[in-house]
Amino acid sequence: MFPDILILKPWKGGKQMQIEIKIDEHCTEPKITIVTNKVTDEVNEIMKKLAGEQKQMIAGFQNEQVTVLEPNQIYRIFASNGKVYAETELQKYVIRLRLYEMEQRLASNSFVRISNSEIINLKKVRGFDLSFTGTICVSLSNGTVTYVSRRYVARIKQLLGI
Repeated sequence: MFPDILILKPWKGGKQMQIEIKIDEHCTEPKITIVTNKVTDEVNEIMKKLAGEQKQMIAGFQNEQVTVLEPNQIYRIFASNGKVYAETELQKYVIRLRLYEMEQRLASNSFVRISNSEIINLKKVRGFDLSFTGTICVSLSNGTVTYVSRRYVARIKQLLGI
């Protein structure tokens, strides 16, 4: 007989989601089973989170030094003068990946493209200024100010629910 642990966790829309943990001494690797009547956006979101748990490390270069950056340290990633940079709170690092490769690598995190040459971390945004005609001004919490290009304005507004 194995002890069961049942947790009722609030989920979107006021619903509760049951999380059940079964302890099995004969189990050699953890196994996750999702029981549902249909695949919803919420179920897909859970699956994405479970699949994206491995931390993505990014190598940032400064002079001849390599620094391992975690996605939560990065405020924005941008292309300039043929190079791709990752900006943290105090430093800028050269990244030896293309911008689209960084976008794919960070897709499961809270990064979003705001122009052809820039991706921002939504968790590092201080605010959005919508008063500019046809574009959005983005203030990051490290003091950097950048702009959403017209091409990406609709997508950002959809993300923000406005």
